[in-house]
Amino acid sequence: MSLKRFGVSLEDNLLESLDRYVEDNGFANRSQAIRFLVEKNVAEQKWQCNHIVAGTIIIMYDQAKKDIASKITLIQQNYTDVILSSSQYYINRNFCMHIATVMGTAFRLTELSDRLTTIKGIKHGKLVMSRAD
Repeated sequence: MSLKRFGVSLEDNLLESLDRYVEDNGFANRSQAIRFLVEKNVAEQKWQCNHIVAGTIIIMYDQAKKDIASKITLIQQNYTDVILSSSQYYINRNFCMHIATVMGTAFRLTELSDRLTTIKGIKHGKLVMSRAD
């Protein structure tokens, strides 16, 4: 893995928006948020298609934050057409791993993953897909 450091200039309004995004989504810092946004953009460009894919969405969070589990449930209720199964595993007293097994169009799965992984307080989230058609 190569790491290159570079300076980026942003207008004040964009910097304020970035700071709000960092805070609203629980990122540790601006770099983490920018990395997430770049990866998300690359993935969206790659997967904005109608191919049928199967995969998993894995998210990790602190279960002490009770509202996270209910937010996950509310979001998943709108995606019952693509969710095959959904499970939670308690890693320790507070840390929880939520896994959703999914199948549908790549666009729809990406949309679901984005909604889940951007819940405030999610520590890590990832969508893994493979073409199924």
